[in-house]
Amino acid sequence: MKNETYNRGSIVLHWLMLLLFVLTYATIELRVIFDRGTPPRDLMKSLHFSIGMLIFALVWVRLLVRTLTPAPAIVPAPPAWQRWAATSVHALLYAFMIVQPLMGWLVLSAAGKPVPFFGLVLPPLMAPDKPFAGTLEEVHQTIGTFGYFLIGAHALAALVHHYVLKDNTLRRMLPTSRRRAGAAPADARGA
Repeated sequence: MKNETYNRGSIVLHWLMLLLFVLTYATIELRVIFDRGTPPRDLMKSLHFSIGMLIFALVWVRLLVRTLTPAPAIVPAPPAWQRWAATSVHALLYAFMIVQPLMGWLVLSAAGKPVPFFGLVLPPLMAPDKPFAGTLEEVHQTIGTFGYFLIGAHALAALVHHYVLKDNTLRRMLPTSRRRAGAAPADARGA
């Protein structure tokens, strides 16, 4: 019998990445409640950069796991246009997880600022160039805004598949869905 859910590693990485996205966005959005140059604001920015770089490291693990383990089938099988849309959005999400942290790293490098990674300092990717740093920062912010819509579209599609189309798209990635083959849920057994 084919596996009906993603493997445990894929599930853990998926939900961990969501948590890291939430933290990355939260730290950069909430930094504004603190005055410029204050330790809390600097901490928020440092956490934003560090978590972004953690996303960059983990995306390679995700890609490796995705390459080595087959995705479980969607039941019932979606039409070709939905498969194409899902493949396109997933490709954009992976590109986002690679490009966005790299852009942040380039912004700090071009600004001549240290690139923090949980107490370590990563090497700069380029020589300081303040005018270029401003341009890179604008691009980084634009991609970040696009990320809200991309992540939202991914989540909305999962909910539509679950509640409207009633297929197993979302259940394949839920941690609670990993049951032994043939085991019925507790409520179905009258427990």
